[in-house]
Amino acid sequence: MTMYALTLIGGEKQERLLQANLDQVCRRLDLDCEPDWLAEAKACDLIFRSELSAAEITAQAAEALEGTKIDAVCTPAHQRRKRILISDMDSTIIDQECIDELGDAIGIGSQISRITQAVVNGEIGFPEALRQRMALMKGMEYGLLERVYKERVTLKAGARTLVRTMRHHGAYCILVSGGFSFFTSRVAESVGFHDHQANELTFVAGKLTGNVLEPILGRTAKLDTLRRLCEAKGLSTTDVLATGDGANDIKMIKAAGLGVAFHGSGALKNENACINHTDLTSLLYIQGYRKSEFKFT
Repeated sequence: MTMYALTLIGGEKQERLLQANLDQVCRRLDLDCEPDWLAEAKACDLIFRSELSAAEITAQAAEALEGTKIDAVCTPAHQRRKRILISDMDSTIIDQECIDELGDAIGIGSQISRITQAVVNGEIGFPEALRQRMALMKGMEYGLLERVYKERVTLKAGARTLVRTMRHHGAYCILVSGGFSFFTSRVAESVGFHDHQANELTFVAGKLTGNVLEPILGRTAKLDTLRRLCEAKGLSTTDVLATGDGANDIKMIKAAGLGVAFHGSGALKNENACINHTDLTSLLYIQGYRKSEFKFT
């Protein structure tokens, strides 16, 4: 039998976590254990042994909580705190898809967003989709990127707290994106990531050429970054927390010791660890962090 931690997470803006919710889950899983509250009315752990898999436990907890906006994630109870955080940017650390915002700024937002959605759902390969979208934006002036960043890009709730808390406790944090380094460099600095990696735009006379530098960073490159970091730091993939929202993140999420689909698309709905309702601080709770350990600034 395996020792598990089943973490239940609600939230003031979503739905408070109540004893009644815990009772529902315990009845469904036939548990008799005391909750360990990580944050009052927000998050708690249920620690127990079971012959079920983590995925089976998560599924049963989700069934018990159906109709609520409470997230449930089951993980092995040992080595919960990860030493590397590797995160997607668009619709994960920030609220937007930057390429969609660029397209909207020049009046072709619907064309760009249709291609983006197809990528997120895994309906089209990322490199081809990126080339299609860049061709549509050929001639865009460099200054527009700065305006889009300043006027349109906003951080997801809990982004800074997630990164700064993990960093304070010794984790290495990197932002990886199939988007553009113009944006990842700024977002990484604002949030507190150690490093960032993304695609490079090309300009001639201050205007987009419609191309990006090859090779294009996609799902395989994200996985390669994860593995390279583990090797460089003498760690294993079990020491990694990877998170993202779309098909481009599947490989790194599956390879990580803790892979989390954060408000994910259909391509990620079958992952064991899914945060569908609550904010990015949930990724701290499922590692066993208490709210008293969070670093908010």
